[in-house]
Amino acid sequence: MPANFDEIIQQNSDAYRTLIASTGEDLTREGLLNTPERAAKAFSFLTQGYHQDLVEITNNAIFPTDNNELVMVKNIEFYSMCEHHMLPFYGVAHVAYLPDGKVIGLSKMARIVDMYARRLQIQENLTRQIAQAVMDMTGAKGAAVVMDAAHMCMMMRGVMKQKSDTRSMSLLGEFKHNTDARQALLMAIPSA
Repeated sequence: MPANFDEIIQQNSDAYRTLIASTGEDLTREGLLNTPERAAKAFSFLTQGYHQDLVEITNNAIFPTDNNELVMVKNIEFYSMCEHHMLPFYGVAHVAYLPDGKVIGLSKMARIVDMYARRLQIQENLTRQIAQAVMDMTGAKGAAVVMDAAHMCMMMRGVMKQKSDTRSMSLLGEFKHNTDARQALLMAIPSA
């Protein structure tokens, strides 16, 4: 949490009051009395990735290994907000890497996903950030992330397509340059 957390919550509460009032709603209505503060705290939680550090969240959970084969954590749930409309997008991430003498604690891969997802994002950049973080933390020969997500900005507004999903992929190192590594990865990923 930032040092000035209470000040940020107050500023964001004021902003939510203005936003809610602009709809014509009555801010003194019982159901809305504490909504600006609740919304400000929720927004702070949903964007906490800005205040997290990759080294801290991985907490030295890097271990030596003789394994040089594919390591993958599939179906890591994530929730993020698009930077264009500030509406949620959510889905699953499949995170993989080819170790080069070191592995990372499995739960840390989920923490990496959460850290980058809890920022205003587009899915394409989120995918790349996670892959690069895994490469950076493990020194892997290759890292790959595939993300499947539903975007509320496409479902609630605009084209209003309820069943559309987006798949994005980032391939680094051996996954990008080695056909066999890429094929092994793609066979391990669940179909959308």
